[in-house]
Amino acid sequence: MLFDKQTYAERRRILRERIGSGLILFMGNNESPMNYPSNTYKFRQDSCFLYYFGLHREGLAGVIDADSGEEWLLGDDIDIEDIVWFGQVDSVADMARQTGVTKSAPMAKLAELVEKAKSQGRRLHFLPPYRHDLMIQLMDLTGIHPSRQREAASLELIRAVVDQRAVKSQGEVEEIERACAIGYEMHTTAMRLCAPGVTEQEIAGRLSGIASARGCITSFPSIVSMHGEIMHGEPSLRPLEAGRLMLCDCGAETNENYCSDNTRTTPISGTFTQRQRDIYQIVVDCHDLALSLAKPGVKWWDVHFGVARLMTERLKELGLMKGDTDEAVANGAHAMFLPHGLGHMMGMDVHDMEGLGQIYVGFDDEVRPRLDQFGTNALRCGRRLQEGFVMTDEPGIYFIPALIDEWRAKGKNRDFLCFDTIEKYRDFGGIRIENDLLITHDGCRILGEKVIPYHAEDVEEFLRQRSF
Repeated sequence: MLFDKQTYAERRRILRERIGSGLILFMGNNESPMNYPSNTYKFRQDSCFLYYFGLHREGLAGVIDADSGEEWLLGDDIDIEDIVWFGQVDSVADMARQTGVTKSAPMAKLAELVEKAKSQGRRLHFLPPYRHDLMIQLMDLTGIHPSRQREAASLELIRAVVDQRAVKSQGEVEEIERACAIGYEMHTTAMRLCAPGVTEQEIAGRLSGIASARGCITSFPSIVSMHGEIMHGEPSLRPLEAGRLMLCDCGAETNENYCSDNTRTTPISGTFTQRQRDIYQIVVDCHDLALSLAKPGVKWWDVHFGVARLMTERLKELGLMKGDTDEAVANGAHAMFLPHGLGHMMGMDVHDMEGLGQIYVGFDDEVRPRLDQFGTNALRCGRRLQEGFVMTDEPGIYFIPALIDEWRAKGKNRDFLCFDTIEKYRDFGGIRIENDLLITHDGCRILGEKVIPYHAEDVEEFLRQRSF
């Protein structure tokens, strides 16, 4: 457990008082087989279960009675055959005591608790499930078919969990910074290895090895590619080519499942060409603008569109865009180059709480998502920032040939896009720079004791000093 039992007990108390009535159910994850039952992926506990109970063992469930305050930890103790293969582990009763829960029982008790609540006409609060084994278990408990479980999930519980998890405690920030330290090593290793002839897969494999050597995992499958214009480009056996750019988007997830997430774009030859530097500097300036704007009370929506306006102005200077900046941004013309949002919340999940529904995580009654415009529909957050939020700051500029062709053929945003000039960049690729920000009482700061080089001159200096 990352924190003491009082921390988890207090989190549950706050949640219980927020929900007010009914039975709150948290399902922990089970083992996930790769190809047969006893050959499993590394176990990953459900983040919400971990947040409120702190326990990493598989096959557990937690129940909180919001009316009486009664709490249960449910799970089956292992038998002697399991002990032979996996060693002795704490009993469910011991784990309950460790997390400050007074009652424990075998998993069969869960059905009894749920059935009693249903017979009394009480509300059952559960979060949207995402693993099929738990969907089946939830169907057995509630009678709700998996296809209907997301819509049947408790909106009150979703919103209460989001409000709690969104604001990170000092202990959580320290754990995220541990992930950032590993991420620093991963990214600087990728930069050192970035040279003609080295394959994308070799670099990605080294990154996974660094995380594994720390007992951790990558916080998501690493993106290492010369095709930076592909948002989630998978590493290939393709050797890196002189004169091109390598985009690396990767992060670490600690044993306690807190994450880092950074992106760097490195010139494979060691220095940027003038054309690359021109685009790269715009991305740097957009990233640093977000740093200067992000603070409590500011809407992330406004930070995103502040970046979009700066990007549009600078692309006009290069002859890639034209017309009135505000009109261009209002019409989504900038999304030709920036088809995603400026950033997302991060914490115990790299896209924090995304499984609960992005509309509840990144938006609220004041700031609603806009789903009818390309690019804007990909914003993951727009709400007002609060002290303790952790956000990613990740502007990018991408030249996507298929998108260029489609918009040109349809004449989309032709009043704001200089297609003849854009055509000359269709083989450029893409650039993204990403850091993790903690919103402080009067602004924000980049998380991590060491910042991975990202200003053009610092990147080139780092590459000059590396040794192979």
